[in-house]
Amino acid sequence: MNTPADKLLRRILATSIRRLAKLLAGIVLALAAWLAILGAAIWFYGAADRAVESDCAIVLGAAAYGSKPSPVFEERIRHAISLYREKQVSKIIFTGGYGTGAPHAESEVGAAYAIRAGVPAADTLVELRSRTTRQNLAEAKRLMDAHGMETAILVSDPLHMRRAMWMAEDLGISAVSSPTPTTRYRSLKTKWQFLRRELYYWHYYLFTGN
Repeated sequence: MNTPADKLLRRILATSIRRLAKLLAGIVLALAAWLAILGAAIWFYGAADRAVESDCAIVLGAAAYGSKPSPVFEERIRHAISLYREKQVSKIIFTGGYGTGAPHAESEVGAAYAIRAGVPAADTLVELRSRTTRQNLAEAKRLMDAHGMETAILVSDPLHMRRAMWMAEDLGISAVSSPTPTTRYRSLKTKWQFLRRELYYWHYYLFTGN
């Protein structure tokens, strides 16, 4: 029976549904706008090289295959070597511990590569414990403090730089960023995949501090 009370109830429900739909649409639009703004900030930050003469370069870890660096890690190592040869830094800190079942730590692989390329062993430093970007930087800071170094150039892929710099600032590292100009993430597809991952880890760090 279509009573006045039924009509009133239907109007209330319809109004509530429309308001809820508008609210949800607003949330989705706000989230999309936030991700677009953050993504652009990450993208454009990584496009600039801010290297200045510093005490050391910190090479953020990436995968190693046995005694060889992955292509991504190799480009980071090569860029740090270039900064060393250009006398932008006097030491290179390699970061990254042992992957599951790996015979060598990422940092050891990076240092060995640099030494073969002509960097004196005395000018390379390694840490063997870190598994994440924040751990990379925390262990690098420990080495910097132990060797009296105060300033650093962070070396990684362009889209990694904004988050890495944020973490460095939180850890009290006086650093500038220098993205590798020969990143392996060159196609739009691979850049988008990296950016999507960075958006996730950016928020993960925001909410967890890790």
